[in-house]
Amino acid sequence: MLAFFTSSAQVDLLDIVALCAGLGVFLMGMKLMSDSMEKFANNKLRNLLNSVTNNKLKGVGVGAAVTAIIQSSSATTVMTVGLVNAGVLTLVQSVPIIMGANIGTTITAQIAALQSFDVTTYLELLTVIGAFMALLGRRERTKTIGVILAGLGLLFVGLDIMSGAMADMKDSPFFSETIQTITNPFLLVLIGLVFTGIIQSSSAVTGILVSMAASGIVIGGGGNAVLYVILGTNIGTCVTALLSSIGANTNGKRAAVVHLLFNVIGTIVFMILLLCWPSFYDVTLAVWFEGVPATQIAMFHTFFNVVTTLLLLPFANALVKLSKIIVKSKKTDKEKVCKFIDDRFLEMPSIAISQAEKEIASAIGVAKSALDIAVDSFVGKNNDRLAEVEQLRVNLLKSSASITKFLIKVSSEQISYSDEKTLSALHHILTDIDRLAELAENIRRYSQVSQERGLEFSQSVMGEISEMHSKLGDQFAAVLTSVENWNGDLLPQIEERENQIDECKKALLDSHIKRLNDGECKIESSSVFINLVGNLERVGDHLAKIARSVAQ
Repeated sequence: MLAFFTSSAQVDLLDIVALCAGLGVFLMGMKLMSDSMEKFANNKLRNLLNSVTNNKLKGVGVGAAVTAIIQSSSATTVMTVGLVNAGVLTLVQSVPIIMGANIGTTITAQIAALQSFDVTTYLELLTVIGAFMALLGRRERTKTIGVILAGLGLLFVGLDIMSGAMADMKDSPFFSETIQTITNPFLLVLIGLVFTGIIQSSSAVTGILVSMAASGIVIGGGGNAVLYVILGTNIGTCVTALLSSIGANTNGKRAAVVHLLFNVIGTIVFMILLLCWPSFYDVTLAVWFEGVPATQIAMFHTFFNVVTTLLLLPFANALVKLSKIIVKSKKTDKEKVCKFIDDRFLEMPSIAISQAEKEIASAIGVAKSALDIAVDSFVGKNNDRLAEVEQLRVNLLKSSASITKFLIKVSSEQISYSDEKTLSALHHILTDIDRLAELAENIRRYSQVSQERGLEFSQSVMGEISEMHSKLGDQFAAVLTSVENWNGDLLPQIEERENQIDECKKALLDSHIKRLNDGECKIESSSVFINLVGNLERVGDHLAKIARSVAQ
């Protein structure tokens, strides 16, 4: 048999391979669960995040719930950094969410601890049950539940493989002596930190510790030693958020720093407790959960995060102030083309799509502003603000291109059929927004030509144009409501308004022809008027198309 070390201190290479394989299966199970839970509960996730207020306890609950669903505090924290970076959340609102995420991530350790009980074999069967549901299920919901169950089963398969490898490695004098020799608390914290930073998952490292405990492997001679490693994992999990904050604005970086401060301060507090109370493990956890060391480890992981949250939640504002000291304000953060979308949201596609909807609603608002300025300039015979229309058009085209790239990235993720439909609708809406930008530019040119050529229009004509513009304003408002709430219930109302705008165009053109025949209108003004009214009517058409895309 192959050996990694000499015969006197053997650690079988195959055991190391088995350990790595078990870790891989465990991580794959977490990934499957995370992705499928996110798909299964996408609407719930959106509602949870939209419900965030300045209520700190509610923020903790949201952070814990989201993390419990997606099984990753790192993903929740990264997404929170993205929300702060986008200006959707304030820095103060993000703090409780980050704290709650740390509590939510302990669920995985609690699940892993179940292997200490005589249910592991049955739980592993979930892999087969889930696989059959995913392969044979006809409904998407059934398939998604199947993948969740399969992922849960794989967690226990991975844990079982790691426990078997650990049990074999336990017989190696070299391995046992090495594990028991490491007793320095600070070195143990460092080990937990480094391993978590490399694997990018505190749950995975905690899973390894649980497997070691289930196999009877004692770290550092027992007692508090394993608890120091757990403290290190909590700091190590901050690496992902810190890396994600690179390129974020000042507040985005501060949110990542708050996450680090939370875990560092909590670790310092618990380090002092454990150093001052060397028998803490033996007189508390070992007594309360006698005979189940895996549960003891999982409970301490939960205990650490809950207690740290209770201690630091009242000082959330102080953490924000401290983060502002660490991350200095910049005179100007680079202005972004898009406000709501951020690649950090790709961790959770449903949230990414929700943010894209907000960005598109914002773009529709910009298109309305461009149109309002162009029409007002024409009616008011004042071209002072026409340059703004061109700038808004350029901004719209840039944001449209950015949103399109973002949607393409989202589509490459694992998403549900309903999310695929939404993505398709968003692409169609972006095309209509580009057309709205072009129509606003057309009207800008008509205003400019009208002023340059000194074309005259009667007050009644200007009144008719203003009336049509007012109807379009109502149409814009209804369409914005539909997009912001992603609800197609307003479609009948919007289509009725489109018909009214079409009738308004017909009436304006009929009136225009009558004025021409009566000699009340000059021929040279006719072309501008007809094109202007035609473009306004097309605005109504594209707004209706947007509403139909939402309702599809």
